[in-house]
Amino acid sequence: MQKGKVSVNTENIFPIIKKFLYTDHEIFLRELISNAVDATKKLNLLASSGDVKGDLGELKISVKVDKKKKTITISDRGIGMTAVEIDKYINQIAFSGAEEFVEKYKDKQEDANIIGHFGLGFYSSFMVADKVEIHTLSYQEGAEPALWECQGTTDFKIKKGKRKKRGTDIILHINEESEEFVDDLRVKGLLDKYCKFLPVEIEFDGNAVNNTSPAWKKSPSDLTDQDYLDFYKELYPYAEDPLFWIHLNVDYPFNLTGILYFPKIKKNIDPNRNKIQLYSNQVFVTDNVEDIVPEYLMLLHGVIDSPDIPLNVSRSSLQADSNVKKITGHISKKVSDKLAELFKKDRADFESKWNDIDVFVKYGMISDEKFFERAEKFCLVQNTEKKHFLLKDYSEAIKGEQTDKDNNLIVLYANDADKQHGYIEKANNKGYDVLMFNEIIDQHFIQKLEQQLESTQFKRVDADTVDKLIDKDEKLESGLTEEEQETLKKDIEGVVDNQELYEVENVNLAENDAFMNIHRPEWQRRIMEMQQFGGMAMFGDMKEKMKLSVNTNHPLAKKVLSSGDDEQKKLVLKQAFDLARLAQNMLDGKELTDFINTNYDRLMS
Repeated sequence: MQKGKVSVNTENIFPIIKKFLYTDHEIFLRELISNAVDATKKLNLLASSGDVKGDLGELKISVKVDKKKKTITISDRGIGMTAVEIDKYINQIAFSGAEEFVEKYKDKQEDANIIGHFGLGFYSSFMVADKVEIHTLSYQEGAEPALWECQGTTDFKIKKGKRKKRGTDIILHINEESEEFVDDLRVKGLLDKYCKFLPVEIEFDGNAVNNTSPAWKKSPSDLTDQDYLDFYKELYPYAEDPLFWIHLNVDYPFNLTGILYFPKIKKNIDPNRNKIQLYSNQVFVTDNVEDIVPEYLMLLHGVIDSPDIPLNVSRSSLQADSNVKKITGHISKKVSDKLAELFKKDRADFESKWNDIDVFVKYGMISDEKFFERAEKFCLVQNTEKKHFLLKDYSEAIKGEQTDKDNNLIVLYANDADKQHGYIEKANNKGYDVLMFNEIIDQHFIQKLEQQLESTQFKRVDADTVDKLIDKDEKLESGLTEEEQETLKKDIEGVVDNQELYEVENVNLAENDAFMNIHRPEWQRRIMEMQQFGGMAMFGDMKEKMKLSVNTNHPLAKKVLSSGDDEQKKLVLKQAFDLARLAQNMLDGKELTDFINTNYDRLMS
């Protein structure tokens, strides 16, 4: 029997393991099963190289829980170890057996894909166990079985073991603080989370718990649409079918495989984030991929798998890693290429899906200049008549009618077609088109478009009278004298309850235009919306000021001025003012009740 001390690069490796990794202590099972997978894949590689003779037998990995003994056993039929190898690879932590193996066999098989690069690996078992045993027998001819024992200190024992068959058993004697892990359901949950797609069969309670050949590891040419849908259901059993998907398959200059799905997003609830799972050689790592997948694609679902992503470094190192940057850029390009392909292949089908994917596209165009350039080939805008246009096509379609006196292209838009119906109708009557922008992200998207599109301005259709929104320097004369206009303005100011909120302004419109209209100026509304979402602090707490536009050519203007009954005049002006407020959905509570009662009284008089 051999006795000795574990050779480490620090005197206190076990306290560090337990403290530093404590918040992630459930990963011990991932680490140990990953090692078992490595041992199994090494055996296959040796067999393919002719270094192992005969039948390899069944190579599955088994996990067993013994509640009475409070143990977890992970068993494999891989290459096993000799006592000398245990001393080298287990006791001398500074060595990496997996790295040495890959280096030795790298020219014999390109797809060795040995998992063993999860840092402390085997020693994570001491986060949950106060004693660990290794029972192992090497594949080497004439090898003797070996037994290693350690109780979470730098002391260990290696002696002759009793194992009869090639492979390794790791037996964990679970400590009191971690007894949750001798529960079958808890262990099954960890296997589902971390080991669901490992490449070697894992057996628990007599059943296989993993899919050894997930869809993302197959060639796209070998998969049907139904295969992709079935895999989506495997990932998200209760989700609706996705709209479409992208299969990632890159081996140079970095390794990346995976499948990303575009889900249907319900607009009335918060979308689900953290639905992309990161794997390294089919070992689950995390579902927090914000430093790898561009922020604007975080609403996608699916899997990405790459051995080239550093897994045990700080976020700042991850963000600076050159491979991560390349992978991020590649994912973005693949998404934009797929969208362009779908648009070109079947525009009608693409348009039918636009409302489900527009948030991805707009967010990407705001966030990424390269994505903006690529997205111009498929980014759509939709007008109030539900017709779709590419950005460049829309600009071409409206420039004849919606170019102002300063040669600016004016894009009119609405964010609520029902509430702004009257304003939309007036614009349409002038021959102008109106787009729909009704998402929270649209205000940022509009600003981005104004920055990118030359001599183009966006104005909400209710921001002013239609003639001022698109100023063509075509002014109507007023039917009132300047003195009459001033009198009318003062009379109206007299019935406006909150004069600090409204700025009364005379305008000269057609007779059939409304007598009064309330407008929120475009620039002011944008600033206030930015304040609402935490931006534009330099403007302080800006108070809203709305325009009350009075059409001096409306027949009511003459009627009011010619009225000798001051009370009747006030009643008519107040009624017109309330109608303007009603059009902007600004009447509620007692004011709405009073307005309704006043109208009933008029009907009865």
